[in-house]
Amino acid sequence: MLSPVVYSVGQVATYLKDKLESDGLLSRLTVQGEVSNLRTVASGHSYFSLREDGSTIRCVMFRGRSGQEYLEEGQEILAGGNFTFYPPYGEANMQVAAVLPVGAGALALELARLRQQLEVEGLFDPSRKRLLPPFPRTIGVVTSPSGAVWQDIQNVVRRRYPLAELRLSPTAVQGDGAASRIAQAIQLLNEEGLADVIIVARGGGSLEDLWCFNAEEVARAIFASGIPVISGVGHETDSTIADDVADYRAPTPSAAAELATPDRSQLLANLFAAGQQLTAVMLGKLDRRRSGLEMQRQRLQRRTPDVALLRRKVDELTDRAATLAVRRNDRRQRDVATLAAKLTALNPKATLQRGYAVVRLADDGRVLTMPDQATDGELLDITLSGGAMSAVVGRHSPAVAPTQPESAERPHVASVRDEAKTPPRSTRRRRGANNAPTAMRPLL
Repeated sequence: MLSPVVYSVGQVATYLKDKLESDGLLSRLTVQGEVSNLRTVASGHSYFSLREDGSTIRCVMFRGRSGQEYLEEGQEILAGGNFTFYPPYGEANMQVAAVLPVGAGALALELARLRQQLEVEGLFDPSRKRLLPPFPRTIGVVTSPSGAVWQDIQNVVRRRYPLAELRLSPTAVQGDGAASRIAQAIQLLNEEGLADVIIVARGGGSLEDLWCFNAEEVARAIFASGIPVISGVGHETDSTIADDVADYRAPTPSAAAELATPDRSQLLANLFAAGQQLTAVMLGKLDRRRSGLEMQRQRLQRRTPDVALLRRKVDELTDRAATLAVRRNDRRQRDVATLAAKLTALNPKATLQRGYAVVRLADDGRVLTMPDQATDGELLDITLSGGAMSAVVGRHSPAVAPTQPESAERPHVASVRDEAKTPPRSTRRRRGANNAPTAMRPLL
C-alpha cells in the first residue's frame, strides 16, 4: 500500500543523514570489532569493516587520525567516532576518529576521540596561537596553592624577573570537579583583566591524575581565554589536551615560569651590548662628520689662500697687545711705588721718628704751634714717636729769649707724666750759642 505522501530519494537520503548525525548515541560511540577488508588509498584515507559474528559495519578513517597505525587485517580494535549516511552510495558508515588496540583502556580511547574532535574544530590550529608578552607586569597562575608547583613558580620568577607580580587563581588539580574549577579559575583571571599571561600548571602523575587537564571544558576555557596561556602540566613525557590547546607548552611548571619571564641577567647583557653598539654607531658618525668637516676646511682654505697670512697677522697683533699690556702694567706699578714713597715721606709718624713731637692742649686737643697758645699751669698732651706723655706749662718765653744773669730763674716743667714709661729727662735745658734758654725744643 502506497503512502499518499511521496518523498524523493534525495529527501530520504538527507533525512537519514540528519537522523544518524543528530542521534545522541550514534554521534559519539566506541565500537569493538575485528578489522576486515582493509584498504588504504593514495590519499592516506583508510577504508575497512568491523566484523563480529556475521555483523559488519563499514568504516572510513581519514588520513592523520589518531591510531591509524593500529589498523591491520584481522586486528581486534576499539574504534571511536560517529555514524553518518553517504547519499551517493546509499550507505551508512562510521567515520572513525581514533583507534586503539583492544586492552588499551577506555580513558585512552576517550582521549584519542576527544583530541580528534577538538582538532577538527580547530582548537589545535597553530595559526591562532598568540605570542607571549616580552616583559609581563602580572603573571596569572592556575594551580593548587598548597603544592610544590606554586613554590617552584615563585622561586623561578623571583630569580629571573622580580619585577613581575604573581597572581594566583587557586584551584584543585586532581579529582572530581577539578576540571570545572580549573576552567573557572582561567575565566576569573580573564574577567579581572590584570594578568598579561596565564600559567596553567600541575606536577607529574598518571593518566588518571592528569585526566582533568584532558577535559573538554578545560580545553575550551583555554581556547576562549583572551590572555595567552602557557601549559606546564606533568613532566616532559606527559601530554595533555591542555598542552595542545595552549599557546605555549612547557615540559614542567618551572619551565613554564621560565618561558613566561625574561632572564634578568640576559637583559643586562643585552643592555650592555646595545650600549656598546650605540657607542660604536655614534663614534662612527662622529668620525664621518669630523672627516667631512676637515674636507670642508681644506676646501675653504684652498679658496681663501690669504687666511694663513691673516692668521699670522692676528698672532702678531695679539703678541704686540700682550707686550703693551705688560709694559703698561709695569709703568703703573712704578707709579704706585713712587706715590707710596711720597706718602711715606709725608706721614706724620715719620716726622715724629726724626725727634719731633706733637703738643696738644689736654682739655680740647688743639695742636699748639706757638708758645703763647698755652698759659701757665695748663695741662698738655705730648705725642712722641715712641709713646705719649703729659706736662704742665710753668712759664714760657719767646723762641729767642734775652740774655739773663746766671742766677735768673729758668723755665721749667712743673710736672711730667710719661705714658710710655720712659725714664724722666733732666729739666735743665742746654743753652744755645748765644747762651739764651729756649721755651720749646724737639724732644729726643
